[in-house]
Amino acid sequence: MTYGYMRVSTDKQETENQRFEIGRFCVKNNLTIDKWIEETISGTKLPEKRLLGSLLAEVKKGDLIVCTELSRLGRSLFMIMSILNHLMNTGARIWTIKDNYRLGDDIQSKVLAFAFGISAEIERDLISSRIREALARRKSEGKILGRPVGKKSSHVKLSGYEDQIQELINKKISKSAIGRLLGVNRATVDVFMKNNGIA
Repeated sequence: MTYGYMRVSTDKQETENQRFEIGRFCVKNNLTIDKWIEETISGTKLPEKRLLGSLLAEVKKGDLIVCTELSRLGRSLFMIMSILNHLMNTGARIWTIKDNYRLGDDIQSKVLAFAFGISAEIERDLISSRIREALARRKSEGKILGRPVGKKSSHVKLSGYEDQIQELINKKISKSAIGRLLGVNRATVDVFMKNNGIA
């Protein structure tokens, strides 16, 4: 099965250019799109909250997704890496046109996926560093940090990833591997699963 995936951020944009590029690419590479997925939504939204999430749940080993560029999948490197990791575990492929990315089962794909993993880790470290610096500055200004004593937070680091974690667990991915993918330790994943009824 070959899928054509298109996404724009606002209703003022159109997917026609992406459809044209994908169509032209398929003609050159002797491919036929069996199913088109088109959506108008921000790339910052989690895949589960987009049509992309349904597509990722649908693809099987050997299936191919064609899109114009990796940024159509998401706006953060970490999100894109998570999607690529899911596709690798599924055995599905993704080809992009503008950045000429090919994810398959060959060694080059695995090297590229590893490179994305390193980049995502660096990005997480940089974000953590900026947060620490901002908190230190606020503390030096005399501002009280954190929630009031005795009040539990309704939003934790893994909030919004419930479906993704359940899907990974269903695929027999270990809690340690899930933690590495989401940038937390195994214990955090374990507690979050227990608090949210994830089996």
